[in-house]
Amino acid sequence: MAETVPVHEGLFATAADGAARLIAGRCRSCGQHHFPRTGTCPYCSAEDVEQTLLSADSSLWAWTAVTAAPPGYQGEVPFGFGVVELPEGVRGVTRLTEADPSKLVFGQPMQLTLDPLHTDDEGRTGVTYAFGARA
Repeated sequence: MAETVPVHEGLFATAADGAARLIAGRCRSCGQHHFPRTGTCPYCSAEDVEQTLLSADSSLWAWTAVTAAPPGYQGEVPFGFGVVELPEGVRGVTRLTEADPSKLVFGQPMQLTLDPLHTDDEGRTGVTYAFGARA
């Protein structure tokens, strides 16, 4: 089995049961969540930010399909791309597991998953987070 590595450290964590969660920041001053996590709150500029894990559930706000590979992209096309909203109030631009826009609808329940993106020169599979339709 090929080794898997995150495409970027600090974006998501994987629990022992394999479930993924996004790593976010929560401001201790204003209470707002933000993703990705930063040391300064983007809402009130406080520097009292704690690490927290976001819900794996979300709802779909906007979506499209990427049909031409962006510069430097090594994964397959087409792929879905959209905006989801999580219960914590965070809206994020994200990769979607569904590439056909006609199969998606506004408000559709979505679930966080890890998605293989590409294989690097050392044979490792780079994985990223994505959202797919909740079963």
